[in-house]
Amino acid sequence: MISLRPFAFAATLALGLVACAEQGADAPAGAATEPAALTEGNWTLDPAGSRLSYVSIKSGEVAEANRFDAMTGTVATDGTASLDIDLGSVNTGVDIRNERMREMFFDVANNPTATVTAKLDPAAFVGLAVGQSIIRPLKATVGIKGMTSDVETEVIVTRASADRVTVVPTAPVIISTDMFGLTDELGELRALAELPSITPAVPVTFTLSFSRS
Repeated sequence: MISLRPFAFAATLALGLVACAEQGADAPAGAATEPAALTEGNWTLDPAGSRLSYVSIKSGEVAEANRFDAMTGTVATDGTASLDIDLGSVNTGVDIRNERMREMFFDVANNPTATVTAKLDPAAFVGLAVGQSIIRPLKATVGIKGMTSDVETEVIVTRASADRVTVVPTAPVIISTDMFGLTDELGELRALAELPSITPAVPVTFTLSFSRS
């Protein structure tokens, strides 16, 4: 009697090979390709992964950390970047000081937002791979209470993942009250707090996280 077992095994093997071939044909064509370049698509600020802080100095030697808790921002495919800072979200760690900053210094009721705009060169970032960083000069225009001033710095841009980028400065950015006509308001704060001095220039640091939208 002839055994059918070898024929059954051969048939099973053939069916398995056919199934594998069909699965390979159905696999996405770009499954193993590199992630899209940073210049593809628009980018949106992730507030949860972003931070904007500054240090104020009073009485000549007392340093205090402050921050803004609410921001929005975008970077378009042509390199146009914008950041809107909610001045009402200023957080000094002291409620009465927050109130004075909002009402007296920034006049949030009439000037709720500070703006930062910049024009980036998309070609500088097209080859940035996941995990890589690049240092680039950045010139931005900052607007507060109707006055604008240009700020120049260097930033480290890191591609944290295929669709996430972080931006941090190589050094703190120095911002002073006379850049935005806020020296009188600073004097009012100093007098109200009965302080001998409040330094008019502050170092600003930031971490901005953008995701592709």
